[in-house]
Order: sequence, then C-alpha cells, then structure tokens
Amino acid sequence: MDRVAGERRRRRPTKSGTVLSEAVIVECAVRLIGHHGAQALTVRRLGAALGCDPTAIYRYFRGTDDLLLAIADFLIGETLAGYRPGPDWVASLRELGLRVRDGYLRHPRVAAIAAARVTRRHHEFRAVELGVALLLSAGFSPADAVRYYRAFIDTVLAHAALEASFVALAPEVRAADDRSWQDIYHSLPGADYPAIGTVRAHLAAGMSGSPFEDVLDLLLESLARRV
Repeated sequence: MDRVAGERRRRRPTKSGTVLSEAVIVECAVRLIGHHGAQALTVRRLGAALGCDPTAIYRYFRGTDDLLLAIADFLIGETLAGYRPGPDWVASLRELGLRVRDGYLRHPRVAAIAAARVTRRHHEFRAVELGVALLLSAGFSPADAVRYYRAFIDTVLAHAALEASFVALAPEVRAADDRSWQDIYHSLPGADYPAIGTVRAHLAAGMSGSPFEDVLDLLLESLARRV
C-alpha cells in the first residue's frame, strides 16, 4: 500500500470510539441488513451506525456495490471457517453444501443479495480451489471438474437462498404458508386435481420443511455416477 493510501486508512477512532477497518465496516453492514433488510445499506446509515462521517466508508470501499461484494465474501469466509476436506470427496462436498446452507440461514436477509455475486476476493478464491480440487481428486477431467463444480455450487446457493428467503419472512406468513398444504390443498376436489388427490395424505409432511438435504444428496449421487 502506498503512503497516501496508508494515510487514508490509518486507524483513527470514530466519534463512538470504533476503530474503522474493512472488517468492522462489513460486520456493521451485515448487522444493518439483518435488522432492516437490504434497503438499509446506505453509506449514510452505515456512517450513523459506525459513528463516523459517511465519506469515511469510501476510504475502504469504492461504493455500496464494492461493499456488497465484501459482504458476500464474508459469508463465504464464515462457511469455510474450520472446514477441512476429508478423503471422501462426496462426503466433503456434502459438508461444504450444508455449511453454505447454515451460513445463509444465519444471515437470511444478507443471503438474498449475496447468492448471485462473484466476490473476486480471498474467501471465494479458496472456496473455488477447494471445490474444484475435490472434483479433480474424484477423477474428473479439468473441464468436467469446472463444469460440475458450477452445477454443484449454483444448486447449493440457489436452494440455500430460497430457504433463507422463507426464513426471512414474518413468522405469521411462514405459518400460513405451511398451513396451506393441510388446509387449502387438502380440500381441493379430486375430480379437478386427481394427482393432488392421490397424494393428499402426504402433502403436509412432504411440502413443509426443507428439501435441501434431499436435493444435495440427489446431486451428489448423480455426480458420483459420472466419475
């Protein structure tokens, strides 16, 4: 870092006594989104929460989109904390997928804005390295390792983000959605909806809760058959 950049980022406490850094700003932004949603992520609100002039944020990030990428990378970093792939590539990918889901459920409102982004940062680099290395160790060619890593991680992110978006709903909305499988679907006329009528007794149990692990296992079983 050159001397001018170092001066811009020197560690000086804010009015609230907080010493600014990229990590401090990201953690504050994650809390803001968690409490108030993505619309809360403005430089003005972030500055107020940190007790600093909003322009101080620009010493660390080029703008809110740059900050969003850092937030997405923060989630990946949480996912990878303590993760060590084992000799079984299927079990290791399964654990990675479950960790992604758990991270998104811890920060459901953040997940909605992070899932589709390419962060171009350290934690993402490490995640891609680990995932591709596992598929190479399974015997896939380099081209297939990339192809199937993309299929794996996009499926995991999509389903984890979908589950997180449901968790982010108000409790009464979630409860009403869950009840509909028993109250509404159970009462549909079988003549009009014969397939639903056939599975009526299984709808409430089968359509409530999370299908994430079933989807993950189906994907991994399919990959294992392609080696």
